[in-house]
Amino acid sequence: MGTVSLNQKGNIPTFIHIFLTNNFAIPAQTVADLYRYRWQVELFFKWIKQCLRIKSFFGTSENAVKSQIWIAISVYILVAIIKNRLDSKSGLYTILQILSLTSLENTLLALLVTRMESRSDTAYTHNQLNLFDNFPGQ
Repeated sequence: MGTVSLNQKGNIPTFIHIFLTNNFAIPAQTVADLYRYRWQVELFFKWIKQCLRIKSFFGTSENAVKSQIWIAISVYILVAIIKNRLDSKSGLYTILQILSLTSLENTLLALLVTRMESRSDTAYTHNQLNLFDNFPGQ
């Protein structure tokens, strides 16, 4: 195990990056590129967990994992299109929740989303206490 240092000269100030490796046959730039590509893979999996709501994979084969990712991406894109076409203020996750709860109902999607948005605007305001009104000394 050893270290490889790479000196970037793009903008001032210059930074020295130190990478750990056990392969001394490849140049330092290749090691740095591999770390950068690995980081892109980590960001992709973070996006999968946060946006696509995939917590675990149903299968272990390459085909099963790819199929589940493509299905989740397709659903994400379809929900984004619905949000855009309905000009909704709700988030993608809220619309996805509405779809999952009302998938067997025979109701227009636009009506469901607007009904949910009107409820969320007024549902919590009439029960909400105001902590900073009528404070003594104000």
